Amino acid sequence: MGRFFFIPVFLIARGILLTKRLRSFFLGIALLPIPAATAQEQQNPPLSVPTVRVDVSRVDVGVTVTDSHGRLLGGLRRRDFHVFDNGVEQPISDFLSIDEPAQIVLLVESGPAVLLLGANHIRAADSLLASFAPDDRVAIASYSRTPSVLLDFTLDKAVAREELARVNFGLGFGDLNLSSSVSAILDWLAPLPQKKTIVLLSTGVDTSRPEDWPATQQKLLASDIRILSVSLAGDFRKPQKRKKLSSQEREDRSFVKEGFAYADLQLKAVSEATGGRVYFPRNAKEFSRVYAEIAQLVRHEYSLAFVPPSRDGQLHSITVKVKHSWYRVDHRHTYRAPPPE
Repeated sequence: MGRFFFIPVFLIARGILLTKRLRSFFLGIALLPIPAATAQEQQNPPLSVPTVRVDVSRVDVGVTVTDSHGRLLGGLRRRDFHVFDNGVEQPISDFLSIDEPAQIVLLVESGPAVLLLGANHIRAADSLLASFAPDDRVAIASYSRTPSVLLDFTLDKAVAREELARVNFGLGFGDLNLSSSVSAILDWLAPLPQKKTIVLLSTGVDTSRPEDWPATQQKLLASDIRILSVSLAGDFRKPQKRKKLSSQEREDRSFVKEGFAYADLQLKAVSEATGGRVYFPRNAKEFSRVYAEIAQLVRHEYSLAFVPPSRDGQLHSITVKVKHSWYRVDHRHTYRAPPPE
């Protein structure tokens, strides 16, 4: 079976309590002075999501292969790969070793806490945009209560960098609806052909309704869209330099630490369900390294395809193996088979 990442039920229950307290934490930060939003930023409409119906006649699997040092490996051929559907090997119907244009959505958490404690790391993503190839298409979106597309897909990286610099962090307050926002972006991207990647810049804190997560998880598992997550929570967890803490301060510090540990699990679940990666950089140097790696990952991958062996409308696991077991292989782990005719 494929490798699924699920958050245990007891952690979900605990996370619900933690995120309620984190909501209050962010609301407190939101009361601090912040720059006023520009008229353009205030007028960004909520994301319009089309109704999509997908009939799977073939399953496309994007695969990246790296060695023990994290270096991308090229030069592999069709015979070097084996694809399994629910544990049963399938013939590879199409194979391409591709370095083709990518479609990337930069999805940015835009609450005021990020403005005060993590905005510099988002601004550093300017270097990520500058690293994309000229024919890569980029879109910019943000979320707090709901997601908004700030810039539709464009080849003009200068325009994308300008839009990123204008992201407004003052409109979200304590609502950070990560699950429902990711779900809406997946729906928005679904009709687009070719490979698609979401680069998610987020603390991982999710104040979505708990009942939203199972549906989002199923959508992630069935999607062919890869999510690469970069945690912005490093600065939140840095202890204040104080010689002695009161009992209340110690309790608050413990709460923040536990809350963001759960948020890390949320980011991991979102990313690994799509065959993506999650990063937890701690300083500016690590952020730069992460962004450089992402610029390579979004473009360089092998494209495999196989015909689904059955029409049962169920989720099927996907496993891809290569000739050397010590290589790291990243790919989507599931797809939903077409319904019975």
